[in-house]
Amino acid sequence: MPRLLSLAALPLAVLALAAAPAAAAPKARPAMVSTEIPADLRFKALGDAYIAAVERLSPVEATALGLHGADARLPDITPAGRLARQREWQRLLARIGQIDPAQLGRDQQVDRAMLVNELRYRLWGDLTLQEWAWNPQVYNDAAAGSLYTLAARDFAPWDVRLKAATARMGALPAFLAQGRRQLILAEVPRIFAETVSKQNGGIVEIAETMLAPHAGSLNAADRARFDAALAGLKLAVAEQQQWLDTVLVPGAKGDFRLGSRLYDQKMRFALVSDIKRPELKARALKAKAEIRAEMYALARGVLAGRADAPPLPDFPSPEQQQAGIEAALQLSYAKRPPRARLEQRARETLAEATAFVAEKGLIRMGDGPVKVITMPKFQQGNAVAYNDPPGPFEKHLQNFYAVSPIPEEWSDAQADSFLSEYNDYMIHDLSIHEAMPGHYLQLDHSNRTDNPLRAMLWSGPFVEGWAVYAEGVMKDADYLNGDPLFKLTVLKMRLRSVTNTLLDIGIHTEGMTRDEAMELMMQGAFQQEREAAGKWVRANLSSVQLLSYFTGYEEHRQLRAEAERRWGKDFTLRRYHDTVLSFGSPPAKYVRALMFREPVR
Repeated sequence: MPRLLSLAALPLAVLALAAAPAAAAPKARPAMVSTEIPADLRFKALGDAYIAAVERLSPVEATALGLHGADARLPDITPAGRLARQREWQRLLARIGQIDPAQLGRDQQVDRAMLVNELRYRLWGDLTLQEWAWNPQVYNDAAAGSLYTLAARDFAPWDVRLKAATARMGALPAFLAQGRRQLILAEVPRIFAETVSKQNGGIVEIAETMLAPHAGSLNAADRARFDAALAGLKLAVAEQQQWLDTVLVPGAKGDFRLGSRLYDQKMRFALVSDIKRPELKARALKAKAEIRAEMYALARGVLAGRADAPPLPDFPSPEQQQAGIEAALQLSYAKRPPRARLEQRARETLAEATAFVAEKGLIRMGDGPVKVITMPKFQQGNAVAYNDPPGPFEKHLQNFYAVSPIPEEWSDAQADSFLSEYNDYMIHDLSIHEAMPGHYLQLDHSNRTDNPLRAMLWSGPFVEGWAVYAEGVMKDADYLNGDPLFKLTVLKMRLRSVTNTLLDIGIHTEGMTRDEAMELMMQGAFQQEREAAGKWVRANLSSVQLLSYFTGYEEHRQLRAEAERRWGKDFTLRRYHDTVLSFGSPPAKYVRALMFREPVR
């Protein structure tokens, strides 16, 4: 599949010609020469210009996307650099505003709407949210990511990537120092400072464990430059650690809660939905009650005939419902892996899920490889697992299903609590969500598009919602021979997605305390203490992203119901899945417009 960036010269050249003065025509042969460029070509040029701007202004992001023209550079995080980015996004918005959407086809109307939202979101982030002033993760993630993106995938020979890494390592000491100057201590939340303090060493870890072992591929002069840059990086990271521990952590006084005004603004950008926060909360509360009722019905079947079962009446009190579900879940907790085998069980369950999806023909299988890896240190502390796909400009490179190790400092009791949550059934569900047929397979479909702009501008709710939806597909297809404990686990995970919404809204807009959050998660959603404690930290460190699971799942459920209604007897799961994933990863309302040929709003 050709890269969109390689075609940028064509429409840009067309625009340049249109802007140039027309040559005088001979008087004897007057001619009407039109300089009007079709709207679709003008928008194509702007899409290409945006991609080129990302590569120029956000080099680490570009490397992750598979754009490698700036692999040796770091982003300019000075005020002048921010201003340059803001002006670029404003220029692009102004040029897009000159194109009448009615003159574009439906696909380009969708791309236009997505690009406008992305540009406005970027500007809002810089000018209003201003994370650059209070979130040290911005700088830590960029620093570590600058090396990780070069090391993780074999997009070029090692000597090429190591030369780029040498340049970036050489620039990182000044980058880290500049990041320190940007932060306003009184506005940094303590939880952010403490988390980055724990993650900081991951920068050197990437250099030493992922890059340095391949330094033998360099010639003598390049190897000397690499070694010198690594030595300088070690000193800079040690200096950064001292500053984090002695200055930032003690001086961090900011509030991690976003507040209603900023939260509602961020919701509109991130969800690309007209739904308001009170309505979303009301829907989540309704879904919570419905899922718990379904879990209770399953629990009654699981516990039937057991002497140790609690009372299980047809119409339980809230206490009886709680006890029944907890008793059934206890049976799943007993089947858990040893502390040291969590990552291996992820590999094994991924293989089982892959074989099942292929056998059932639920969806077109992926083209690219997927690999379970240990989560890099600089990413640990936010989530148990995540999916790291290759960028839309890189095809057939590895997709990573990253699993966080259990912290060495945890006691056996803490590890047991965690492994009760991430028991065998839950690991199966996790592998479904993160990989098959969840994130890996969905993003593999997304990256097949011949429209990389669309693939770049993916929707969080669409992506996360699909993964939650995929869990339900496997449950309904009787994965693991229809084991009711697995089905109960899937419902528990769906309940978690609903609780994520209530948790995020509660923390950032309603002053929810840690005790209230722990009760919501442990009693309301049956989560173990270690999982709940981790989620509390994650919800402190992020905002709005946790809404994407429930919001996206509801959107996918509604899309499928609409397809079943419209297609009637022609509806099949395989047809629906392959169709809904054929459009990339746009917001659900745009998928609906494309799938059913409706107006783009």
